[in-house]
Amino acid sequence: MATTFTAAEIANLLSGEVLGDAAAVLTGFAMTDRAQPGDLTFAETPEYFAAAEASQATAIIADQRFSSTVKIVIRVANARIAFAKALAVFFPEPPFAAGIHPSAVIAASAKVDATAHIGPHCVVGERVEIGAGAVLQSGNNVGADSVLAEGVNLFPNVTVYPRTKIGKRVRIHAGTTIGSDGYGYVLDGGIHRKVPQIGNVVIGDDVEIGANVTIDRGALGSTVIGAGTKIDNLVQIAHNVVVGEHCLIVSQVGIAGSTQLGKYVVLAGQAGIAGHLKIGNQVVVAGQSGVMHDIPDGGKWLGSPAKPDKQAKREFIAIMHLPELLKKVSAWEKKLGVDASEG
Repeated sequence: MATTFTAAEIANLLSGEVLGDAAAVLTGFAMTDRAQPGDLTFAETPEYFAAAEASQATAIIADQRFSSTVKIVIRVANARIAFAKALAVFFPEPPFAAGIHPSAVIAASAKVDATAHIGPHCVVGERVEIGAGAVLQSGNNVGADSVLAEGVNLFPNVTVYPRTKIGKRVRIHAGTTIGSDGYGYVLDGGIHRKVPQIGNVVIGDDVEIGANVTIDRGALGSTVIGAGTKIDNLVQIAHNVVVGEHCLIVSQVGIAGSTQLGKYVVLAGQAGIAGHLKIGNQVVVAGQSGVMHDIPDGGKWLGSPAKPDKQAKREFIAIMHLPELLKKVSAWEKKLGVDASEG
């Protein structure tokens, strides 16, 4: 049976106020174009608010600018943040019962908290420590001497190599590999000799890692993912990279070995970062950019090779004018009876 809330209860959870019937019952959350009576929806702009008023939704989450004579409005300081909180209320995470599935293989030396959930076909190696409330959903392999702190959630088929350290409340989505060998080789007599990768990966608290991500262990020392960082699907992070706290790394980004990212860095989709660079705090790198140089704090770079955004935009505009410029040059050549290509 669906969980229901009154408008007043939702407003209280969101630290908001109700304009209208505070006792109205809300049975779900839906986008404006799909909302039905009983649903809560949200709006951030006048256009979306007008659409929400015209919808079948019973109530609207909106910021302090908005009021309505036809709908209940739950007014909040920030509609986008309230939207995220409300979704979590109406669609909570599924619970996982404590215990170990009969098909799981747990090393005798492993320490698994009694409140943890170990799902079917999981393998937990020697001396692994799994904290309170941690979840291994299914098909997970956790290598020897790894530590998973309380509240960690490994989605199906996540592989964690030996000696990995994973902080509290970390979520790692399906198919991701943590701690695979870094890409290290040295040319020796015409062959590529492998450099043993003997480090590990350390992941801070409250990190979320998307599906099919690969994070390589350090060659020596650790590859580090700072607390609060969010990593999208299909990202590659190479050996000995250090990612600062609260960074956003979007799909298909690649970060080469030993590069260091500061705090609150944003790497947009398909950006590539060369190795041994230092990317400062609060840097933003645009999608498909190729970064070949250090970037100071607060920098906004784009292009390939990446440059400061103002410089890159001027160059893009100049390139857009090249066809027109070539036509003008050709016209002047004809008028003057010269061929600049011969000079």
